[in-house]
Amino acid sequence: MRIIAFLAAAALAWPAHSGQVQRAPAPGAVGRMTVRLKDVAHVQGARDNQLLGYGIAVGLNGTGDTSEAASGIIRNFLERMNVSVSADDLDAKNVALVTVTATLPAFVRPGTRIDCLVSSLADAKSLQGGVLLQTPLLGSDRRAYAVAQGPLSTGGFSAGGAAASVQKGHPTVGMIPNGALIERAVPATLAADGTLTVCLREPDFTTAARLATAINERFPDAARPVDGGTVRVAIPAKHRGADALVPFIARLEETTVRPDAPARVIINERTGTIVSGAHVRIAQVAIAHGSLVFITKESAQVSQPAPLSGGATTVVPDTDIEVREPDRSFAVIEETLTVGDVARALNALGVKPNDIVAIFQAIKRAGALPAELVIM
Repeated sequence: MRIIAFLAAAALAWPAHSGQVQRAPAPGAVGRMTVRLKDVAHVQGARDNQLLGYGIAVGLNGTGDTSEAASGIIRNFLERMNVSVSADDLDAKNVALVTVTATLPAFVRPGTRIDCLVSSLADAKSLQGGVLLQTPLLGSDRRAYAVAQGPLSTGGFSAGGAAASVQKGHPTVGMIPNGALIERAVPATLAADGTLTVCLREPDFTTAARLATAINERFPDAARPVDGGTVRVAIPAKHRGADALVPFIARLEETTVRPDAPARVIINERTGTIVSGAHVRIAQVAIAHGSLVFITKESAQVSQPAPLSGGATTVVPDTDIEVREPDRSFAVIEETLTVGDVARALNALGVKPNDIVAIFQAIKRAGALPAELVIM
């Protein structure tokens, strides 16, 4: 049975009467959350770096690569180990070409271990049980900053035969916990001309202004907002020594600020997920929602010819179509102040998450949703 549902949703702006008093948000209804500076921003210079490597995973149980390129890589590897092998003697089913990625945190020193992610590069069916051979991890400057090696942990499996197969998880991607050894540190410069630069992870002019004000309350006349994503902080004279800079940054990171964010509704049409921020408000609207459902049922009837007629047995298709249109009313949603009010109003209409996606789009087109609508 196939069910094809078509959604019909309409939203009409419901203008308020002239002179109507608009309700203000309740005190403290939104925007009360305060966070530390280190949760919404970072000091420029203290950043991560991406590493990338290309290597070989061995020890696979017949689930490795079958391409000729894999055989060539194996032959080159053995030649570097002073082992000469003919191409006809190589069987690459237990070997896979992989890419290795890792994130190099700031301030790590040689000898520190970090996690790395290993992904199949060719046609390997699974990396389960494999071991990554020594692989240099390069930065964007093509210099090696770490070396990865070790057994893979895939968290899944794949098995099958000629007629059937079964798979759990994603067996062509695996992790090596603490599998990369740092060989070279990345120099970091935090202070320049006696100042620090604090960068917001989510640029916003209001948040930048509030952050500068909060810093100045702890360190008078030290901070000034440069733009919506940057705040420049002058280092006090007593904190400019090499031993005093880190304690100053530690105190700076503990500064609390009340971040701001634009009104935004995030919609994932594939999963029907809807997430809206605390500042989302919907003006008074009237909504008519209904679902038109077509139910199509296919069946087959066998037609037998008469005896000795020389005819052939045929299959005659039989299709039944049913149309259902539930009764829906025209409902009015009053001006709402909280996300909970929006959810309760839409749930009262009996709509499902996928239907709410279309309703939000219609409300936005009607001009009753003064918020950014992001469709994923």
